[in-house]
Amino acid sequence: MHSDVVASRSADPRDSRESRSESRNGAGPNLDAVSLAIIEQLQEDGRRPYAAIGKAVGLSEAAVRQRVQKLLDQGVMQIVAVTDPLTVGFRRQAMVGIHVEGDVESVADALSAMSECEYVVMTAGSFDLIVEIVCEDDDHLLEVINRRIRAVPGVRSTESFVYLKLKKQTYMWGTR
Repeated sequence: MHSDVVASRSADPRDSRESRSESRNGAGPNLDAVSLAIIEQLQEDGRRPYAAIGKAVGLSEAAVRQRVQKLLDQGVMQIVAVTDPLTVGFRRQAMVGIHVEGDVESVADALSAMSECEYVVMTAGSFDLIVEIVCEDDDHLLEVINRRIRAVPGVRSTESFVYLKLKKQTYMWGTR
C-alpha cells in the first residue's frame, strides 16, 4: 500500500537516517535507523514475516524478533487489527470539540472510559478537548453526546463535526 515510501529510501536504512535522540528531547526510547525501518515494514503490513523484515533491513530473523519485542515492551508501537467502522456496523463517526470548566484531565479521563470515544486529545486551541467518536448511527451519536458527554462534570459546551466521508486514514507517521 505504501511501497513508494520504502522505495524512496536508501537500500540500507542504517545509512539513510540518523538517530532520533535529538528530535525526541529525551522523551522516549532512542530509535535508531534500523528500528525505524522495522516499524515502517510493520506499518505497511503488520503480519509481515520477521524473515522478510530482516531481509529488508539487513538483520537476521532472530534479531528482528528481539527488536520488535523490545519496541512492544517499551510501548513504542502496538501491532493491532484496524477495522473499517462502516463494515462492522458503525455508520456514524464524528469529531467533538469540548470546552471544559475546571480540571481538563478529569474530564479527559471520564471520556476515555467511554467505549465510543476512540481518541481523546487535550489541546491548546479553541477547544480544551477534541474527541473522536464512533457510533452505530445518528441516534447512538445523539445519545453519546447529549446524555453521556454533556453529563460529565466540567463539560461546558460541545461542537460536533460529523464525518460525511473519510478520505484518508493512515498510520504511517512516526518514521518519517
